[in-house]
Amino acid sequence: MSEIRVAVRRLLDSEEAAEHRGAPPLVACSGGPDSLALAAATAYFGRRRGVPVHGVVVDHALQEGSSEVAARAAEQLVALGLTEVNTVRVRPDGAGGTEAAARRARYAALRRYRPEGSPVLLGHTLDDQAETVLLGLGRGSGARSIAGMRPLDAPWARPFLGVSRSTTEAACSELGLGPWRDPHNADSRFTRARLRSEVLPLMEEVLQGGVASALSRTAAQLREDADALDSVAEETCERVRRAGGLDARALSGHPSAVRRRVLRNWLSERGVPELSDSHLRAADALVGDWRGQGGHALPGGYELIRARGTLLVECRGRGIDRRSSDG
Repeated sequence: MSEIRVAVRRLLDSEEAAEHRGAPPLVACSGGPDSLALAAATAYFGRRRGVPVHGVVVDHALQEGSSEVAARAAEQLVALGLTEVNTVRVRPDGAGGTEAAARRARYAALRRYRPEGSPVLLGHTLDDQAETVLLGLGRGSGARSIAGMRPLDAPWARPFLGVSRSTTEAACSELGLGPWRDPHNADSRFTRARLRSEVLPLMEEVLQGGVASALSRTAAQLREDADALDSVAEETCERVRRAGGLDARALSGHPSAVRRRVLRNWLSERGVPELSDSHLRAADALVGDWRGQGGHALPGGYELIRARGTLLVECRGRGIDRRSSDG
């Protein structure tokens, strides 16, 4: 019990969480062992600090009997002493598959019930972090994707990223809680479930243990590195801005990792959606590998061009004077 209580206290009392201090924490609960343990630890924190703790149980309506599962979870939250508990039924739909649709619906519901200024506590554990890192690594989408989840990404707070799933299971057993076992967590149709049941156990066996902790440490190191580069890129972007564009010559003197971050942030500001690594590398070629080439097509009907030493974004079909050489 002490480990989960310390994890919640450490995060909510941290300097990073200062903006939420005094606000009632909102615990997102599925009824599983991780979120029930989180609710118990947060309720303890609330009693010690004299702060009310709220809870939301989201019923995704994806399985038979889900309403009974949600009701049982809500009962346990009330028994733990949470001040206010709400149960909300959602209908996941939209692009990206069942998991993505459920995640969108869940986060929308949590935003709706979140008291103003409150942190929303999520039960992601050390094991979830390891799975997230492996997913990002497999997709090859860059350092940020394998930097994992942040402990605090306001308003979302994840106190258990250093706590193992076995610890939350033990806490529930000690408290006499009855967690729900989501059958989707063992369903091989879901990529994350296969990572959990097949890939990580094999890695633990081959590498003789400690894999989840090692992946979590790697994620933390990458987040620190990425944050530092993002800070440099932000300062660089302000220095190379020109009316409506970026000074390509000034930007070319910076390392490619900084240039691509500048381009990503600037293009996103200009409304360009869904930038991939290949888009950013092609855009960077207009800066770091300039040979007089034409513009580069971007998602959403946009095009990045270089004219008179300046990078500009245009919607294809609208004219920008390209007659002058870049020099």
